Amino acid sequence: MLSAKLGHFLDRPLEPIARRIRLTPNFLTVTGFLITSVAAVTIPFNPRIGGGLILLGGAFDVLDGVVARTNGRVTEFGAFLDSVLDRYSDAFVFLAIAWYMIMHGEETGAALSIGTLIGAFLISYARARAEGIGRECHTGLMERPERVILVSVACITGYFLPILWLLFILTHATVIQRIIHVRKQTPG
Repeated sequence: MLSAKLGHFLDRPLEPIARRIRLTPNFLTVTGFLITSVAAVTIPFNPRIGGGLILLGGAFDVLDGVVARTNGRVTEFGAFLDSVLDRYSDAFVFLAIAWYMIMHGEETGAALSIGTLIGAFLISYARARAEGIGRECHTGLMERPERVILVSVACITGYFLPILWLLFILTHATVIQRIIHVRKQTPG
């Protein structure tokens, strides 16, 4: 939803910074992934620090695209790498939250975290599959930026259960939105 509504709205304000960055977009992508991986390892023991690290990793995830677009370094491989590492990041974070919830006797929270992970993967798969048949599919309430923000808020505030319920419901609602969206675009 944020991506669809705001697009690349950060490109212009970050352009002066992006022009000065000599690192490759792929380096920034991998750095963001590594930071998010450290966040996942941190979450079970200190969710607040983990939440802060998720936000930092998310900043790199925004910056890699801005640097690529601003400096004319957009590549198909870069988009592919970013997408694959985003899926790994999602998996690591939601598994870490599930682990944290189990450590604290919150089986419902663990199940919600795993269920949200499944929904997150299906959101990505639905888009990829739609694009595979030649259809655009950027629709939906709960794309990755929204998930990153909500997961960070859950970790920082400790309000895991209500946020996990929200994530679970909205990720699966987004999958359904994408199915309906593609159905309307395709014959038969």
